[in-house]
Amino acid sequence: MIKFVPENIKKIVPYPPGKPIKELERELGITDSIKIASNENPLGPSKKAIEAVKAMISNVNRYPDGNCYYLKEKLTEKLGLSMENYIIGNGSSEIIEFALRTFVQPGDEVISSEKTFVIYKIVSNIVGAQYTEVPLTDRFGYDLKAIKNAITDKTRLIFLSNPNNPTGTMFGQKELEEFMSGISDNIIVALDEAYIEYVPTAKKIDAKKLMNDYNLLVMRTFSKAYGLAGLRLGYGIANKEIIGYLNKVRAPFNVNSVAQVAALAALDDDEHLLNSVTLNSDGATYLYKNFDELGLSYVETFTNFILVDVKCPGQKLYDKLLREGVIIRSMKNYGLDNYIRVTVGTQEENARFISALKKHLVN
Repeated sequence: MIKFVPENIKKIVPYPPGKPIKELERELGITDSIKIASNENPLGPSKKAIEAVKAMISNVNRYPDGNCYYLKEKLTEKLGLSMENYIIGNGSSEIIEFALRTFVQPGDEVISSEKTFVIYKIVSNIVGAQYTEVPLTDRFGYDLKAIKNAITDKTRLIFLSNPNNPTGTMFGQKELEEFMSGISDNIIVALDEAYIEYVPTAKKIDAKKLMNDYNLLVMRTFSKAYGLAGLRLGYGIANKEIIGYLNKVRAPFNVNSVAQVAALAALDDDEHLLNSVTLNSDGATYLYKNFDELGLSYVETFTNFILVDVKCPGQKLYDKLLREGVIIRSMKNYGLDNYIRVTVGTQEENARFISALKKHLVN
């Protein structure tokens, strides 16, 4: 059977899954671990979302609303545009998949940056696209001019992660508008705003106003600031024509009922969102202060994680901290051997991480 597997599938390096925390604790003989590796909201979901889930859970014998009608209605109320400008996915990763399956054929080109969200490359390879990576700037940001210069007549889709995962950097409104100017009608630009809620208001981009003039697809998620990562829910925003085509590849009932009601309630809990953003801002300030005292350089973030140069092999530090019950992310797979990425946690988690870091940086 192996001989029938396409070459583009054979060459894919799967997304590396982590082990369950309980299994890691069992293997290492530790307890009370903290996971600050996956950019999850340490406050958890909104209490309103939890209550909404409890209230509907007995109805999961019924198929979900295949159109996510009420969620689209709520997004329209919160963000503007119309219900026809939204598509809902099983995480924003499914929106990425929709875009590639809809607009890219085998042999077409997809462009993004190096050291960005790995799913862009994985799914591009799945559909048989040529994936082109453009180097970051020397400040770990997207080089939009270089990406634009890399466009060829085969380019059909461009992914921009803003803020970028795993570097935490972002570009602004002016940079986006300059980039979009002159982009061919044959190209879709997918703007991934998974961390947009953490961006200070003064720095936020209003991409929606560009949608009528360009083929721009904005992607967002409920996994980060809203604390619903385990329910897998994201959405895309674009002009009605793009959304119409994306819906052609969307499977029926792709978003479960539990996720839909939780997201509806989460969108109405402004206090929880504010608390999540405030906790993150305070935690980042605390971590910056400690990194400065340790003489470690880092990338100032617009997200809920920080990329840190630990001046030693990040994988070794990861292994040492793991045995302390502190789970971070090594950046070795990104070619950043001396870097780690750490999610901003609660104050207790941040303090525990710093204590373990101080202990093992000198060993």
